[in-house]
Amino acid sequence: MRIFLIAGEASGDRLGAALMAGLKQLSADVEFIGIGGPMMAGEGFNSIFPMDDLSVHGLVEVLKQYPHLRRRLHEAADAVLAANPDVLITIDSPDFCLRVTKIVKAKSSIRTVHYVAPSVWAWRPKRAQRMASHIDQVLALLPFEPPYMEAAGMECDFVGHPVVSEPQATPGQIAAFRENRGLGDAPLLMVLPGSRRSEVAQLAPIFGEALREVCRARPDLRIVVPATEARADQIRELTADWPGEPLVIAPDGRSSQVYTIEKAAAFGAADRALAASGTVSLELAAAGTPMLIAYDVHPISRMILQRMLKIDTLTLVNLVTDTRAVPELNGARCRPELIAPKLLELLDDPGDQPDAMKLTMERLGKDGEAPGLRAAKAVLKHLQ
Repeated sequence: MRIFLIAGEASGDRLGAALMAGLKQLSADVEFIGIGGPMMAGEGFNSIFPMDDLSVHGLVEVLKQYPHLRRRLHEAADAVLAANPDVLITIDSPDFCLRVTKIVKAKSSIRTVHYVAPSVWAWRPKRAQRMASHIDQVLALLPFEPPYMEAAGMECDFVGHPVVSEPQATPGQIAAFRENRGLGDAPLLMVLPGSRRSEVAQLAPIFGEALREVCRARPDLRIVVPATEARADQIRELTADWPGEPLVIAPDGRSSQVYTIEKAAAFGAADRALAASGTVSLELAAAGTPMLIAYDVHPISRMILQRMLKIDTLTLVNLVTDTRAVPELNGARCRPELIAPKLLELLDDPGDQPDAMKLTMERLGKDGEAPGLRAAKAVLKHLQ
C-alpha cells in the first residue's frame, strides 16, 4: 500500500507521525511518500522538500511568499500524480493542502483524505461545500465537527487528538530537568511564540517587552522557551535580550526521543505559560499548565480576519469545553502593556483553567484508543 502524506507545519507533523505509526501497526506492507517534518521522518519518511517552506501565517504574509508557495504547490501535486498512491492524505494547512487535492482530483481518481477539519464553524463556512468536490473523507480532531463535513457531502470520522495519548513527564523527569538545567525551585514560565518563522518574528518582540514588566515584579521568575530544530536559531536570536535568563530547549542534534522527553519535562515543570494561539494550547492542557494566549498577525490580515470570524475565542480549550477559562489577548489587544498585567494575574491565580483543561482531555479521547490508531483505522476502513 502506497500512501502520500502532506503536512505543512509542526502540529501537522505531529499528527502525521501518529497516523503513520497507526498505519504501520495495522498494515505490514505500507510505503510512505510526501512532505513532512522531523517527527514524520522518525516514522520512516523522506520529505520531498522542507516542510518549513509551507509554514507561513497571515494573509499578507502569504501574499509575500506567493510565487514560492505556488511553485511548491505544483511540485507537490506533480509528485502525487507521479507516485499514483492508494490514497493522498493532507494534514491541516488547508490553504495549501486543499489546493493540492483540487489539482490531483482534476487529473486523477486518487482517493483524498484531509486530516483536521477546516474551522468552518469559526470562519469561511462555505469552505466545506467547496472542498467536497475534491475531498472524499475528513478526519476530525474535535467532537462537534463531523456534522459540518457530512452536511457538505463528505465522509467524516471523529478520531480525537494525538495530544491525549502523548506521554507526560514523570515527577522524576521533571526534577531531573530542573536540576540539569540549574533551575532549582524557581517559579518557571514557559513562553511559546509560535512554530512558524513569521509568527515568531511577530510575537517574540511583543512577548519580550511584556516579560520585562513581569520579571521586574517577579525577579525570581525563570523563562523557558521550547523550539523546533527549524526555529531554534531564530528563537535564540530574538530572546537573547529577554529578562528571566531565558532557557531555549531545542533538539540541537539530539535524537527525537531524547528531545521529546526533555520537552515534556519542561512542560511539566512550568508553573504557567504565555503562548501563541494554536495546538500548543492542547499540549499545555495535557500537562496541566495554566496559560495566557496572545496572538496577532499583520494589521491588514487582522482587519480582514476580524470581519470573517464567527467566534469570540481562538483557544481550543475554550472551544472544546464551551467556556472562556483561558484568557486571550488577540489582534489589537496583543500588546505588551496588556499582556504583562494579565500574566501577573495568572501567576497568582489560574482560575477555572485546571477543570477546563481536564475536561478538554476527556472530550478529545483521553484514556480511549490512541487517536493516531483511530485515524489509521478510519483511513483503511474506506480503502478496503
